[in-house]
Amino acid sequence: MRDFVDPAGIEVIAPNFKRRHSGVTSTVLRLLPIQARTIRIAAAGPRLPADIPRIRLRDLLTMSRSGPGGSGTPRIWHARRNTEMLGGLLLRTLLRKRLRLLFTSAAQRRHSRYTRWLIRQMDAVVATSSRSGAFLEVPHRVILHGVDTDLFSPAPDRAALRREMGLDPGAFLIGCFGRLRPQKGTDLLTEALIAVLPARPDVQALFMGGVTPDQAAFVEGLKARVRAAGLKDRIRFLPEDRGWDIARWYRVLDLYVTAPRVEGFGLTPLEAMACGVPVIASRAGAFEDIIADGRTGRLIPAGDGPALAEALAEALDDRDMLARWAAAARPHVLAHHRIEAEAEALNALYRDLIGR
Repeated sequence: MRDFVDPAGIEVIAPNFKRRHSGVTSTVLRLLPIQARTIRIAAAGPRLPADIPRIRLRDLLTMSRSGPGGSGTPRIWHARRNTEMLGGLLLRTLLRKRLRLLFTSAAQRRHSRYTRWLIRQMDAVVATSSRSGAFLEVPHRVILHGVDTDLFSPAPDRAALRREMGLDPGAFLIGCFGRLRPQKGTDLLTEALIAVLPARPDVQALFMGGVTPDQAAFVEGLKARVRAAGLKDRIRFLPEDRGWDIARWYRVLDLYVTAPRVEGFGLTPLEAMACGVPVIASRAGAFEDIIADGRTGRLIPAGDGPALAEALAEALDDRDMLARWAAAARPHVLAHHRIEAEAEALNALYRDLIGR
């Protein structure tokens, strides 16, 4: 267990003010230990795990005005939410803390007037994809998310892993992981699977993810559609893996499919490709930036159910093409989307801001 660190020695503060675990929280928690290898960074917020560098929230008020470089040296305040941008502004204006304010935007919609005002107060802005950058009205740079390619890696023996997990070692297995809801296109994929699986008896599919109470009826409706089609043993809805060992679920797949109507960034295709699994995905989130269309998978229009079914049928009927996609998937992630590259790009930006 790691104790709280002394803010006097911290160059970069990564606030995480939201109590509930979210995608933004995951971003902070997975990046920060890697960033901490080469820069003095700490998180600040409630309910942070003890194994990452962190400072107490009250220390934000009492910490020295300047950073560890001496009088006048700024610290970096890296916000990812409105509340965190506001917190940095208050610390700088009311308590006279020497801060350079940085904001990362993942939103793919026009920001509210209030958010646009906050963004204009920042010293630098990062977009997590070219699509999210298109909604920013200020200069910015795009830094794509990356994945841990040691954690997400192919299985040495896929058939053995399937047997260990109680899965059919001889089936062609499709997976889709994440919360089950209309926004994620769960219904579009369910309907596409119902359309293409009857003529392809070796194919099975797994949905796995959390279901919030307000989406329970939606998911039950999908399960009823699957039962009515006689496919309940081939299209399965599994509960979220509470062991957080999601990598093993990617490793057993032959194909990963995700078809959200709307997405913030969307790490699951990268995680799948890092495990050597090809991907079919909608043109949402950052998918156009991270999937090499026709080389590591296929991109289809967001919200287009027939196009999804067509792409799925084409892939299932051309296993040689799928094998080429699979062979290219992990090298593509290693070359362009390692989490270490994301961490270093952010650290380089921090150093640039401190040096100004």
